[in-house]
Amino acid sequence: MSTEAIKIARITQEVVSDKEGSHFCFCWIQNGVTSIEIDARSYQNVSNSIFLLNPRHSWKIHKQHDGNSSGYLLYLPKEVLDHPLISKLHISEVQLFAAEEIPKINLAPGIEKRIEVILEMIDELIGSHLNHKEDALLSLLHTFFVYCDGQCNIKSIMAENNAKKALVYQFKRLVNQKFSEFHEVADYAQSLNVSNKYLNQCVKEVLGVNAKKVITEQRIMRSRHELKFSDKSIKEICFSLGFSSPDYFSYFFKKHTGLCPSALRQA
Repeated sequence: MSTEAIKIARITQEVVSDKEGSHFCFCWIQNGVTSIEIDARSYQNVSNSIFLLNPRHSWKIHKQHDGNSSGYLLYLPKEVLDHPLISKLHISEVQLFAAEEIPKINLAPGIEKRIEVILEMIDELIGSHLNHKEDALLSLLHTFFVYCDGQCNIKSIMAENNAKKALVYQFKRLVNQKFSEFHEVADYAQSLNVSNKYLNQCVKEVLGVNAKKVITEQRIMRSRHELKFSDKSIKEICFSLGFSSPDYFSYFFKKHTGLCPSALRQA
Protein backbone atom coordinates (compact mmCIF):
# COMPACT_ATOMS: atom_id res chain seq x y z
CA MET A 1 0.00 0.00 0.00
CA SER A 2 1.33 3.42 -0.95
CA THR A 3 1.07 6.34 1.45
CA GLU A 4 1.69 8.89 -1.31
CA ALA A 5 -2.00 9.85 -1.29
CA ILE A 6 -1.86 10.96 2.36
CA LYS A 7 -1.98 14.74 2.63
CA ILE A 8 -1.73 17.13 5.57
CA ALA A 9 -2.08 20.89 5.76
CA ARG A 10 -2.02 23.50 8.49
CA ILE A 11 -5.14 25.60 8.97
CA THR A 12 -3.80 29.09 8.30
CA GLN A 13 -6.76 30.58 6.47
CA GLU A 14 -10.35 29.81 5.52
CA VAL A 15 -10.58 26.37 3.92
CA VAL A 16 -13.31 24.84 1.78
CA SER A 17 -13.80 21.13 1.08
CA ASP A 18 -12.92 19.70 -2.31
CA LYS A 19 -16.26 18.72 -3.83
CA GLU A 20 -14.55 16.30 -6.19
CA GLY A 21 -12.33 14.80 -3.49
CA SER A 22 -12.44 11.19 -2.30
CA HIS A 23 -10.41 11.52 0.90
CA PHE A 24 -11.67 11.31 4.46
CA CYS A 25 -10.64 14.43 6.38
CA PHE A 26 -9.60 14.54 10.01
CA CYS A 27 -9.86 18.15 11.07
CA TRP A 28 -8.08 19.05 14.32
CA ILE A 29 -8.92 22.58 15.41
CA GLN A 30 -6.99 24.77 17.83
CA ASN A 31 -7.68 28.39 18.75
CA GLY A 32 -8.34 30.91 16.00
CA VAL A 33 -11.17 29.14 14.17
CA THR A 34 -14.45 30.97 14.66
CA SER A 35 -16.62 28.11 13.38
CA ILE A 36 -16.81 25.17 11.01
CA GLU A 37 -19.76 24.84 8.64
CA ILE A 38 -20.65 21.29 7.63
CA ASP A 39 -23.51 20.53 5.24
CA ALA A 40 -25.00 23.99 5.93
CA ARG A 41 -24.86 23.49 9.71
CA SER A 42 -22.58 25.79 11.72
CA TYR A 43 -20.57 24.50 14.70
CA GLN A 44 -19.35 27.10 17.20
CA ASN A 45 -16.83 26.84 20.07
CA VAL A 46 -14.77 24.22 18.26
CA SER A 47 -11.33 24.81 19.80
CA ASN A 48 -9.45 21.61 20.76
CA SER A 49 -11.77 19.28 18.90
CA ILE A 50 -11.52 16.84 16.02
CA PHE A 51 -14.12 16.50 13.28
CA LEU A 52 -14.23 13.32 11.21
CA LEU A 53 -15.48 14.19 7.74
CA ASN A 54 -16.66 11.83 5.04
CA PRO A 55 -15.92 12.74 1.39
CA ARG A 56 -19.64 13.32 0.90
CA HIS A 57 -19.64 16.21 3.39
CA SER A 58 -19.44 19.79 2.19
CA TRP A 59 -17.61 21.93 4.73
CA LYS A 60 -15.92 25.27 5.29
CA ILE A 61 -13.63 26.41 8.08
CA HIS A 62 -14.05 30.04 9.12
CA LYS A 63 -10.78 31.35 10.50
CA GLN A 64 -9.43 34.68 11.68
CA HIS A 65 -7.01 36.16 9.14
CA ASP A 66 -4.02 36.42 11.46
CA GLY A 67 -1.59 34.15 9.62
CA ASN A 68 -1.23 31.80 12.60
CA SER A 69 -1.80 28.06 12.42
CA SER A 70 -5.06 26.87 13.99
CA GLY A 71 -4.61 23.14 13.66
CA TYR A 72 -4.31 20.55 10.90
CA LEU A 73 -6.32 18.94 8.14
CA LEU A 74 -5.28 15.33 7.63
CA TYR A 75 -6.58 13.77 4.38
CA LEU A 76 -6.58 9.97 4.16
CA PRO A 77 -7.75 7.72 1.30
CA LYS A 78 -10.01 4.77 2.12
CA GLU A 79 -7.18 2.31 1.48
CA VAL A 80 -5.24 3.72 4.43
CA LEU A 81 -8.24 3.33 6.74
CA ASP A 82 -8.58 -0.25 5.49
CA HIS A 83 -4.98 -1.10 6.41
CA PRO A 84 -4.90 -3.91 9.05
CA LEU A 85 -3.00 -1.68 11.49
CA ILE A 86 -5.76 0.95 11.35
CA SER A 87 -8.99 -0.85 10.50
CA LYS A 88 -9.22 -2.82 13.75
CA LEU A 89 -9.58 0.37 15.79
CA HIS A 90 -13.14 1.38 16.55
CA ILE A 91 -12.73 5.03 15.60
CA SER A 92 -11.84 4.17 12.01
CA GLU A 93 -14.81 1.90 11.40
CA VAL A 94 -16.96 2.84 8.42
CA GLN A 95 -20.10 3.36 10.51
CA LEU A 96 -18.41 6.27 12.26
CA PHE A 97 -18.43 8.12 8.97
CA ALA A 98 -21.98 7.08 8.10
CA ALA A 99 -23.66 8.51 11.18
CA GLU A 100 -26.38 11.09 10.70
CA GLU A 101 -24.60 13.43 13.12
CA ILE A 102 -21.14 14.72 12.25
CA PRO A 103 -18.70 12.89 14.52
CA LYS A 104 -17.08 15.56 16.70
CA ILE A 105 -14.55 14.57 19.35
CA ASN A 106 -13.49 16.73 22.27
CA LEU A 107 -9.99 15.82 23.39
CA ALA A 108 -9.40 15.02 27.03
CA PRO A 109 -7.23 17.54 28.94
CA GLY A 110 -3.54 17.23 28.14
CA ILE A 111 -4.04 15.08 25.06
CA GLU A 112 -4.11 17.98 22.60
CA LYS A 113 -0.34 18.54 22.90
CA ARG A 114 0.37 14.90 22.10
CA ILE A 115 -1.95 15.04 19.10
CA GLU A 116 -0.14 18.16 17.90
CA VAL A 117 3.26 16.44 18.14
CA ILE A 118 2.00 13.41 16.21
CA LEU A 119 0.54 15.57 13.41
CA GLU A 120 3.72 17.64 13.22
CA MET A 121 5.73 14.44 12.79
CA ILE A 122 3.35 13.23 10.06
CA ASP A 123 3.71 16.61 8.32
CA GLU A 124 7.50 16.33 8.45
CA LEU A 125 7.54 12.73 7.23
CA ILE A 126 5.25 13.33 4.25
CA GLY A 127 7.73 15.83 2.84
CA SER A 128 10.78 13.68 3.50
CA HIS A 129 12.61 10.98 1.53
CA LEU A 130 13.55 8.79 4.48
CA ASN A 131 13.90 5.03 4.26
CA HIS A 132 10.92 3.11 5.70
CA LYS A 133 8.81 6.26 5.37
CA GLU A 134 5.62 4.25 4.80
CA ASP A 135 6.08 2.17 7.94
CA ALA A 136 6.78 5.29 10.00
CA LEU A 137 3.66 7.05 8.68
CA LEU A 138 1.43 4.08 9.40
CA SER A 139 2.85 3.83 12.91
CA LEU A 140 2.15 7.52 13.56
CA LEU A 141 -1.35 7.25 12.09
CA HIS A 142 -2.02 4.26 14.32
CA THR A 143 -0.88 6.22 17.36
CA PHE A 144 -3.08 9.15 16.33
CA PHE A 145 -6.12 6.88 16.04
CA VAL A 146 -5.35 5.10 19.30
CA TYR A 147 -5.30 8.42 21.13
CA CYS A 148 -8.57 9.47 19.52
CA ASP A 149 -10.16 6.10 20.19
CA GLY A 150 -9.12 5.70 23.79
CA GLN A 151 -8.79 9.24 25.11
CA CYS A 152 -11.67 11.05 23.52
CA ASN A 153 -14.93 12.14 24.99
CA ILE A 154 -17.96 10.76 23.15
CA LYS A 155 -20.39 13.07 24.97
CA SER A 156 -20.45 15.59 22.16
CA ILE A 157 -22.00 13.13 19.70
CA MET A 158 -24.61 11.65 21.98
CA ALA A 159 -28.15 12.67 22.75
CA GLU A 160 -28.30 14.05 26.28
CA ASN A 161 -31.50 12.16 27.05
CA ASN A 162 -30.16 8.78 25.99
CA ALA A 163 -29.46 6.85 29.20
CA LYS A 164 -27.45 4.10 27.51
CA LYS A 165 -25.09 6.51 25.79
CA ALA A 166 -24.75 8.48 29.02
CA LEU A 167 -23.72 5.27 30.81
CA VAL A 168 -21.15 4.47 28.10
CA TYR A 169 -19.73 7.98 28.40
CA GLN A 170 -19.35 7.47 32.16
CA PHE A 171 -17.78 4.07 31.56
CA LYS A 172 -15.20 5.43 29.09
CA ARG A 173 -14.33 8.27 31.45
CA LEU A 174 -13.92 5.79 34.32
CA VAL A 175 -11.70 3.53 32.19
CA ASN A 176 -9.51 6.53 31.44
CA GLN A 177 -9.16 7.21 35.16
CA LYS A 178 -8.98 3.68 36.60
CA PHE A 179 -7.46 1.48 33.87
CA SER A 180 -4.38 0.64 35.98
CA GLU A 181 -6.54 -0.35 38.95
CA PHE A 182 -9.68 -1.86 37.39
CA HIS A 183 -9.06 -4.62 34.84
CA GLU A 184 -12.38 -6.43 34.73
CA VAL A 185 -15.82 -5.41 33.49
CA ALA A 186 -17.22 -6.28 36.93
CA ASP A 187 -15.04 -3.59 38.54
CA TYR A 188 -16.57 -0.89 36.35
CA ALA A 189 -20.11 -2.26 36.55
CA GLN A 190 -19.94 -2.16 40.34
CA SER A 191 -18.66 1.44 40.33
CA LEU A 192 -21.45 2.45 37.94
CA ASN A 193 -24.10 0.53 39.93
CA VAL A 194 -25.20 -1.64 37.02
CA SER A 195 -24.89 -5.32 36.16
CA ASN A 196 -22.05 -6.70 34.05
CA LYS A 197 -24.59 -7.81 31.45
CA TYR A 198 -26.26 -4.41 31.17
CA LEU A 199 -22.95 -2.55 30.92
CA ASN A 200 -21.76 -4.88 28.16
CA GLN A 201 -25.08 -4.52 26.37
CA CYS A 202 -24.87 -0.71 26.41
CA VAL A 203 -21.22 -0.58 25.33
CA LYS A 204 -21.87 -3.03 22.50
CA GLU A 205 -24.89 -1.05 21.32
CA VAL A 206 -23.13 2.34 21.39
CA LEU A 207 -19.55 1.47 20.43
CA GLY A 208 -19.90 -1.81 18.55
CA VAL A 209 -17.44 -3.64 20.82
CA ASN A 210 -17.76 -5.21 24.26
CA ALA A 211 -16.69 -3.52 27.48
CA LYS A 212 -13.65 -5.76 27.95
CA LYS A 213 -12.25 -4.61 24.60
CA VAL A 214 -12.52 -0.96 25.65
CA ILE A 215 -10.56 -1.74 28.83
CA THR A 216 -7.95 -3.72 26.91
CA GLU A 217 -7.48 -1.03 24.26
CA GLN A 218 -6.95 1.59 26.96
CA ARG A 219 -4.27 -0.54 28.63
CA ILE A 220 -2.55 -1.18 25.28
CA MET A 221 -2.68 2.50 24.35
CA ARG A 222 -1.12 3.60 27.64
CA SER A 223 1.49 0.84 27.37
CA ARG A 224 2.45 1.97 23.86
CA HIS A 225 2.80 5.56 24.98
CA GLU A 226 4.99 4.71 27.98
CA LEU A 227 7.21 2.43 25.91
CA LYS A 228 7.69 4.99 23.14
CA PHE A 229 7.82 8.26 25.06
CA SER A 230 9.15 7.57 28.56
CA ASP A 231 12.57 6.64 29.93
CA LYS A 232 11.11 4.18 32.43
CA SER A 233 12.29 0.58 32.35
CA ILE A 234 9.84 -2.03 31.08
CA LYS A 235 9.56 -3.33 34.65
CA GLU A 236 8.68 0.14 35.94
CA ILE A 237 6.09 0.60 33.19
CA CYS A 238 4.63 -2.81 33.94
CA PHE A 239 3.91 -2.05 37.60
CA SER A 240 2.88 1.58 37.04
CA LEU A 241 0.16 0.37 34.66
CA GLY A 242 -1.15 -2.21 37.10
CA PHE A 243 0.23 -5.43 35.61
CA SER A 244 1.06 -8.16 38.09
CA SER A 245 4.49 -9.04 36.66
CA PRO A 246 6.82 -8.20 33.75
CA ASP A 247 6.20 -11.66 32.29
CA TYR A 248 2.44 -11.13 32.24
CA PHE A 249 2.89 -7.61 30.82
CA SER A 250 5.00 -9.05 27.99
CA TYR A 251 2.44 -11.82 27.34
CA PHE A 252 -0.50 -9.37 27.38
CA PHE A 253 1.21 -6.83 25.13
CA LYS A 254 2.38 -9.41 22.57
CA LYS A 255 -1.02 -11.10 22.50
CA HIS A 256 -2.76 -7.86 21.55
CA THR A 257 -0.13 -6.17 19.37
CA GLY A 258 2.00 -8.99 17.95
CA LEU A 259 5.13 -7.40 19.44
CA CYS A 260 6.89 -7.80 22.77
CA PRO A 261 7.43 -4.55 24.73
CA SER A 262 11.18 -4.44 24.00
CA ALA A 263 10.56 -4.83 20.25
CA LEU A 264 8.13 -1.87 20.20
CA ARG A 265 10.60 0.26 22.15
CA GLN A 266 13.37 -0.49 19.64
CA ALA A 267 11.17 0.04 16.57
